[in-house]
Amino acid sequence: MKINQNYLKLKDSYLFSQIAEKVRDYESENPNKEIISLGIGDVTLPLVPAVISAMEKALLDMGKKETFMGYGEEQGYSFLRKAVCSYYDKKGVTLSKDEVFISDGAKSDLGNILDIFDVDNTVLIPDPVYPVYVDTNIMAGRKIVYVEGNSKNSFLPLPDKNLKADIIYLCSPNNPTGAVYNKEELRKWVEYSLSNKAVILFDSAYEIFVTDSSLPTSIYQIEGAKECAIEFSSLSKTAGFTGTRCGYTVVPKELIRNKVSLNKLWLRRQSTKFNGVSYIVQRGAEAVFTNEGYKQIKGNVDYYLENAKIIADTLYQLNIKFTGGKNSPYIWLKCPRGLSSWEYFDELLTKYNIVGTPGVGFGAKGEGFFRLTAFGDRENVIRAMERLKA
Repeated sequence: MKINQNYLKLKDSYLFSQIAEKVRDYESENPNKEIISLGIGDVTLPLVPAVISAMEKALLDMGKKETFMGYGEEQGYSFLRKAVCSYYDKKGVTLSKDEVFISDGAKSDLGNILDIFDVDNTVLIPDPVYPVYVDTNIMAGRKIVYVEGNSKNSFLPLPDKNLKADIIYLCSPNNPTGAVYNKEELRKWVEYSLSNKAVILFDSAYEIFVTDSSLPTSIYQIEGAKECAIEFSSLSKTAGFTGTRCGYTVVPKELIRNKVSLNKLWLRRQSTKFNGVSYIVQRGAEAVFTNEGYKQIKGNVDYYLENAKIIADTLYQLNIKFTGGKNSPYIWLKCPRGLSSWEYFDELLTKYNIVGTPGVGFGAKGEGFFRLTAFGDRENVIRAMERLKA
């Protein structure tokens, strides 16, 4: 028996587990301190009434023989996939139901999608970036090359013709930097991918936070993207499903590699390894895309965007350089006074009782930077900013 040795190449613990452990240790030594968390990107507002109503009805369905549901459709129930297609229609993107796959969240699919690709593929990943992209490829033993995001390129790296890659991870709005690609920048990535016969894995989990109508909210708004991109999205931040778990992945039929449909490969993988999201949750997710449901979740999104504005305005007043805070729930700041990411984490925790996320946890190029999130309660966000101002 042999273990997967690639796991030994990973860091000892996942970034957010490490942060939670540090906070627990501090709280145990300082039980009277009020800790305000602006670190992990977990929502604080409850599910909206339209979602709750739909899930309550679905729960009652499960208690009656004539409406009871057992195993669902392998790709997700048709009613939800149809709702997702209608949502994309509003973006000017036409999808068929069998191009949409319902999942328990973008994080799972971003890792699981690798099952349909050979381990010999080279993966291109921006740095800094969401740790799941890196860790799941290390687990598989793939070669990773990095493209640097920095202040000069506004943390929106563009293709380097000297770098050749088969799989490309992009996230916009970006986690952790809050930066958002415009259409011309995404077009360059699509052209690069098409010319290199690569596949873009596009994480659009935060698309609903984009308020600037000139910015794309789906890579399929770029011509040619259906021939080279798989898109992942989630209701976690869109509709507060972090504890409910539901998302979706789009694999276009036009996406062919080695004369094989990646849509068919993903369907085969999912029907073998995944039994789907519960009927109750999928009914709740369907309600998100109704007129009333969407209006309600937009109210929550606007609440978080106002939190982001409060944080951004404070950093501006304190002359701390940052990106994000607009069209994104994340604020990516330069650590003051030359502090390292973990030094600034310790300072915020012990002096101001504020929890954030060290930038170096998102990659080597994140050293010296720090991420704050807008997903807290308004009162906590205001108190945290008052502590910084003081």
